Amino acid sequence: MISMNPKQVGALRRAGIYFVVGYGGLVVINNSGLQLDNMWIAYLPMFIAVYFFSRWADAKIASRSSKQSDD
Repeated sequence: MISMNPKQVGALRRAGIYFVVGYGGLVVINNSGLQLDNMWIAYLPMFIAVYFFSRWADAKIASRSSKQSDD
């Protein structure tokens, strides 16, 4: 079994959260019926929000897992 250090685990966890939430955001925007000349007007705020949400969610998950390992 491969042992990973905590930094690698955190990076993979954040990437996974970002992928899932970002993909969901793209699906919502693309199926919303928006007809903008430049879709980046909708994509950019969504990706910024996804980034901050993924950092927040990762911090919550990491704090819960560290509390469980301390018990």
